[in-house]
Amino acid sequence: MKKSIIISGFGGQGALAIGKNLAEAGMTEGLYVTWAPSYGPEMRGGTANCSVVLSDEPIGSPVFNTSTELIALNEPSLAKFESGVLPGGTVFVNSNVISEKIHRDDLTAYYIPCNTIALEIGNEKVANMVMLGAYVAATGAVKPETIETMIQEMFAGAKAKFIPLNIEAFHRGMACIG
Repeated sequence: MKKSIIISGFGGQGALAIGKNLAEAGMTEGLYVTWAPSYGPEMRGGTANCSVVLSDEPIGSPVFNTSTELIALNEPSLAKFESGVLPGGTVFVNSNVISEKIHRDDLTAYYIPCNTIALEIGNEKVANMVMLGAYVAATGAVKPETIETMIQEMFAGAKAKFIPLNIEAFHRGMACIG
């Protein structure tokens, strides 16, 4: 198994956090991983993306030209990275921010209303956890339990009040995949 994933959106949407969570979950599960973030100097509101590789074999390079999956959190990300997804690949689209459908018929697409779900459970900032849940459910790249444990560790101490919200967002994203 080898997954080359591009995760992209505006700064502040949590694209890098999705990638970091996937990479850390992969390491926890004994996979070989890379996580390479890229963001503009603007930070919030600017562009942010990352490349993640999850593999059961050693990774030759963290850099790749084509991906097996794309998580697009905004319109410019879909426009920029859709063409680089390998035929037979999968695209995850935040359908609250992106009104367009993918242009290729050789890809599988999931349209996830991340922001709507996040608002339904009380905080739009967990939209990225909704998308992470959808990705994990659709691909099986890592175990849901691993992500849940990581959420608990990430929000330990004074931030523990955010654990239930983030876990619920993750579960709601998983439920989007039929």
